Amino acid sequence: MYIYHMDSQTTTHNVIIGAAQNMEQLKNNSVELVVTSPPYPMIKMWDEIMAGQNPHVQSALDKNDGAHAFELMHRELDKVWAEVERVLTPGGFACINIGDATRTINGEFALYPNHSRIISAFRKLNLSNLPNIIWRKQTNAPNKFMGSGMLPSGAYVTLEHEWILIFRKGGKRQFETKTEKLERMKSSFFWEERNVWFSDLWDLKGTKQKMDNSETRKRSAAFPFELPYRLINMYSLQGDTVLDPFLGTGTTTLAAIATQRNSIGYEIDLMFLDIIKDNIKSTPIAFYNSIIHERLNRHVNFVTERNANPKKGEIKHYNKNLKMQVMTKQESEIDFSVVDSVEDRDSEITATYKLMNAEESLSARTVSKNLSLIILPGSDRL
Repeated sequence: MYIYHMDSQTTTHNVIIGAAQNMEQLKNNSVELVVTSPPYPMIKMWDEIMAGQNPHVQSALDKNDGAHAFELMHRELDKVWAEVERVLTPGGFACINIGDATRTINGEFALYPNHSRIISAFRKLNLSNLPNIIWRKQTNAPNKFMGSGMLPSGAYVTLEHEWILIFRKGGKRQFETKTEKLERMKSSFFWEERNVWFSDLWDLKGTKQKMDNSETRKRSAAFPFELPYRLINMYSLQGDTVLDPFLGTGTTTLAAIATQRNSIGYEIDLMFLDIIKDNIKSTPIAFYNSIIHERLNRHVNFVTERNANPKKGEIKHYNKNLKMQVMTKQESEIDFSVVDSVEDRDSEITATYKLMNAEESLSARTVSKNLSLIILPGSDRL
């Protein structure tokens, strides 16, 4: 059984090859956050894997019964969502990235609303659906027209967004003791970050993936590191455990390492195991730490610009850990650690951390500039 306890200096990351419909390795109420992106029902490249879970899916497609195939695919996902509900702690969150599908079956073009079907599934499990996020995907496609082009009564709207659905199990997570409240404040984010992250419209660009196997590459899609990185910071604390039931190439694991969380990932396709391990091994320590440095750099610039504007009010709060002004008292205990090492110990990956001292935080502006050209070697979805 996998269950973790908070240790701010070490996090553990496990990759399990198997179907997420039965996550028997996980105890009830053992995971604080789920961040994932499942196969998208009614997207052709996922037909084979969906039919592998339920052969009736292929039968429905062969009979040109799109509505039935859509429902059968989601019934397989429903089994995963039931497991997600089981393993989530009370007050824990599930963040599901999903896109709707368009498809022509038997000459009939139609939308298959994956996001609304998943919302329905989670509501049946008694999870609350909180305000969702629309991820507007930047695209360089030369031809975005569908249907009759410039002719009316036959042209279709182009889908240029996906959804990040936000669910919570039960009521708000409780922080009752002084220690719990302090740990929550240490995991806070900056005021100006909150204004961006908690907008319901994200404009993030996908990332190309490094894959040699053509079949694996065909089954993958761009999933920017920034997406799980934001969600993990928004909905969990340092030392919490993050689960991804559809791990893919492992970007959620990388984001968990960068944010000082533990992680567990399930992946049904054995071909992805080497890709996941390679992505973790080939990601330099400097990449993780450049993210912290860049966040500090942006905050220093924000404070400098605000203080230089006579129309803005005085910044009244101070973070003694970072030796920086902050906008609110809630930010006054933010404490960043930097990654010291990441080791693959056969059955699990362990990351160790060290506290960022004041001198490091004060020099973050220079360091982040030096590290700004580091590129993440792989990015995932599914």
